[in-house]
Amino acid sequence: MRAIATNPREALDRGDALIIVDVQNDFCPGGALPIEQGDQVVPVLNKWLAAALSAQVPVYASRDWHPVGHLSFRGSGGRWPGHCLQDSPGAQFRADLNLPDSTIKVTKGVRFDQDQSSAFDQTGLAGHLRKQGIHRLWIGGLAQDVCVLATVLDARAAGFDVIVIRDATRGVTREGCMAADERMHEAGARFATTL
Repeated sequence: MRAIATNPREALDRGDALIIVDVQNDFCPGGALPIEQGDQVVPVLNKWLAAALSAQVPVYASRDWHPVGHLSFRGSGGRWPGHCLQDSPGAQFRADLNLPDSTIKVTKGVRFDQDQSSAFDQTGLAGHLRKQGIHRLWIGGLAQDVCVLATVLDARAAGFDVIVIRDATRGVTREGCMAADERMHEAGARFATTL
């Protein structure tokens, strides 16, 4: 899966959207569920955010927003330690992530009966993007082998052209990232790295 070196200021165009997946304090070093080097996606994403603002390309930022005792937490029989509790500091977007005021926030993981890894899972995002005339998505964020993967697969299933900004993602495990890349590629996603 070859990644094409891409200048964000030349890449973004009308009909595009930038989707940033879960770049929240709890997924970065020092957080409740830290992704190794998760904070290193921020400078890369800031380049894409600046380019999106300049090109008037809409920005969407998904966030986990879990209620206390969410079923995905180990204490409730789930896989993960408690993280991204609603209104907690850990659930906030990274302060050094330069989200423009126009950013549309996509809240997920709020259901009591299931987890929602994808920004498209019962959020209405696909329909909204279609109404806005969006057909191509540039996606980066955390974690590559969990929520980025789920978002990319759902975006492809919904018929969007998807480009994963590979240097703007980090994952839970190296093996998981390799498997995620394969699944995203098989689903028709393409890959870019940032110039």
